[in-house]
Amino acid sequence: MDQSLSNYTGKNLPSSNPDKRLLTATNPLATSNPFTGVVNSPINQLQQQPLQQHQQQQQQPLMGPMTNSVAQQLLGMSMGPKSNQMLNPMVNPMHIPRQHEMTSPLHNPMMQPQHKGDRNSIFSASDDNVIMKQVLDTHLPDGTDVDVKPLIHIVEDILRHATINAAIDSDSTSLITHSDVGKLEGKSLQTNTLEANARQTNAVVILNALSHTIDKLACEMAFKCLSGGDGHTTALSLFHEVGNFHWDAKLALILAAFALNYGEFWLLAQIYSSNQLAKSMAILRQVPTIMEHSAPLKPRFDALNKLIHAVLELTRCIMQFKEIPSAYVSTDVPAMARALQTVPTAVYWNVRGIIACAAQITSLTSMGHEYGISSSEMQSWELSTLIMKINHLLEFLKKQLEECHRVIGDRKEMDFRNSFNQLFETIHIDNMKILKILLNYRDEPLPLFDGATKKRVGLEVLRKRNVLLLISGLDMSRDELSILEQIYSESRVQGSRLDSLYEVVWVPIVDPSIVYSDAMDLQFEEMKNSMPWFSVYHPSNIDRAVKKSIGDRWHFRSKPILVVLDPQGRELSPNAMHMMWIWGSTAFPFTTAREEALWKEETWRLELLVSGMDPTILNWVRDDKYIFLYGGDDIEWIRKFTSNAQAMASAARIPLEMAYVGKSKKRENVRRAIATINVEKLSYCWQDTTLIWFFWTRIESMLFSKIQLKRADDQDNIMLQIKKLLSYDKDGSWALLCKGSQILTNGHGTTMLQTPTDYDLWKEHIPTRGFDLSFKDYHDKLHVAANNCCRFEFPHAAGRIPEGMRCPECHRLMEKYIAFLCCHDQTGLLEPY
Repeated sequence: MDQSLSNYTGKNLPSSNPDKRLLTATNPLATSNPFTGVVNSPINQLQQQPLQQHQQQQQQPLMGPMTNSVAQQLLGMSMGPKSNQMLNPMVNPMHIPRQHEMTSPLHNPMMQPQHKGDRNSIFSASDDNVIMKQVLDTHLPDGTDVDVKPLIHIVEDILRHATINAAIDSDSTSLITHSDVGKLEGKSLQTNTLEANARQTNAVVILNALSHTIDKLACEMAFKCLSGGDGHTTALSLFHEVGNFHWDAKLALILAAFALNYGEFWLLAQIYSSNQLAKSMAILRQVPTIMEHSAPLKPRFDALNKLIHAVLELTRCIMQFKEIPSAYVSTDVPAMARALQTVPTAVYWNVRGIIACAAQITSLTSMGHEYGISSSEMQSWELSTLIMKINHLLEFLKKQLEECHRVIGDRKEMDFRNSFNQLFETIHIDNMKILKILLNYRDEPLPLFDGATKKRVGLEVLRKRNVLLLISGLDMSRDELSILEQIYSESRVQGSRLDSLYEVVWVPIVDPSIVYSDAMDLQFEEMKNSMPWFSVYHPSNIDRAVKKSIGDRWHFRSKPILVVLDPQGRELSPNAMHMMWIWGSTAFPFTTAREEALWKEETWRLELLVSGMDPTILNWVRDDKYIFLYGGDDIEWIRKFTSNAQAMASAARIPLEMAYVGKSKKRENVRRAIATINVEKLSYCWQDTTLIWFFWTRIESMLFSKIQLKRADDQDNIMLQIKKLLSYDKDGSWALLCKGSQILTNGHGTTMLQTPTDYDLWKEHIPTRGFDLSFKDYHDKLHVAANNCCRFEFPHAAGRIPEGMRCPECHRLMEKYIAFLCCHDQTGLLEPY
């Protein structure tokens, strides 16, 4: 095993420098999983050509220990022996001679297009190849791993106070607002005193081992700048000093060395007028003179501030890659691989930016303000060029970081979705843990809104209660809400045990792929304020992974569902909405066992279909009258059917009533049919279209309730008749004949119209078999001859869709089709009116 990997244990390790020791646990970016192939590098790549094998001991981890072969693959280049060739220190590194090019360099996607004549650009791919070859030759990590976050925090604090874009008062002799703004920023730091103290403590531990290195780097940087060394030579010298560290630590140490010198300059600038010691030191550094001429130097200070800001931004970005959990993102993730390949280049150019900033201050303090003013334009151009280079790298790495975070989010989401079911299989003391996960992802102190008091409340109001989670989108219909509110209010008004045993909580689900808009927020607020029960205070309280898990476990798509949890958070029913529609609060406590018990008590009777919806029909039932329920939107059929049925009843001398119950869709046609029935007085009909919606919703709920219970078999007579009604509703007109509570028969519009029309053909059987059997026998004969079959439509929004169904007419297994229906009037099996 590679020595760096064997030492990768989080303990103190031997180092070439006895002051260096391992300060942190495993480096997340140091992986022992090598690539199996070369990945196209986003940094400048050298032409693949045979080179001598690198020194065995030279390892090339980017931000953690790796084998040399892995680093070669990551960097997309072969490593030769350490080059003794150095650039001419008199040559500006911005203008590296053309002879340093490697042949046929590969295209770098971060490089801007160049003009053919621009042979000495800072963005030259061939120049970068040469530069990075020399930089990589200095990289000799020995396994020392440093947690540089505390150090970076201190550096940021120094540079934040030393690089403020101060306002310059031309009448003043000093650069103002440094200390003032520092005081303002200090207020925010005071609010985090404990955190700041902890950081300082960690920094002290780190500096015990690294202060010597930082001082040495600071002296080296100052000396090189004073002696007129070019930026590249200075950078290589600094990289040699930190050769045994990983890339993030190299950058942090060099940045700390710069902050030490740079911070000293600005500290003197801020306090020399009030402190005698500072004043004397400032005179030696020419600070008062520089500050007296600060106005013409402001463009240089502005450029410095911008460059330092760019350096810090890129540094933060690089450090964030180290914090990415390897459990979710390893080096086989393309974005991570591209980032790791780019880190050495990013660190190098950040160091170049640091050196440029150091050189600016050094030139001012050593050569005076006159030189600073005279060279301001040229120096500003150099700084701007470096800013452009650093920002290009920053933009590229940010994109890779975003992609890594997306991968982390997706994988965490998948882990959560896989473990979601275990939450309901685990025994809990109460329901708080599960409700917090479901309803309060953001950990708000008051995550709920009480519809009764219109105030925010905590989850405690639900502790050890039966909780009904009303899960829906923001487009829940008023009809659905009105019926639910009626059932909810009835249970409260009764003052029964139900009042204290269950609570309803609205859980608004917003599609995570849709940007939450002001219009959506207004819609949400209107719905929340109209509900009498509890609501989640804001949709953002519900995590994306929770939304996906709700869809996985409870088959939520867009149609509302009602999930029931007991006081310990256990699932009592995956969807009690069907129970609520069919039996109302009678279904309490809304458990699956209660649902099965209620079905066992039911028979195929008229009260099951109309429940307590219409007292007029219930009065007909009590009077034991013959009753026709009929539906459809064909006006001519309605006229013929009602006329022939009344003629039949008159001839047979039976008490007959008829009620029109519309259709589950085509609401405009239904409204026109109601108007015609009223004007022509064809029969009784429901005037409130909400009743028509509820009638069909309950019938659909009966089907889905059976499907959910896995009891929708062909031996269940109730289910056979319900499936027939739903199928007839799709095909057109239909009718159902009852005698009091007993349902005699139901059928398609053609056979149910033909039967009363042919009354004279079967009336002779009435004296012996009675009207009921005579009507049914003749209708059944017509039905068999018609050879009608059924069809069903299950909208995707319904969630639970059966794998297969048998036709209730011919009992053969039905074929499954995929249909696309117009949203204007064909939204699926049901549509709110």
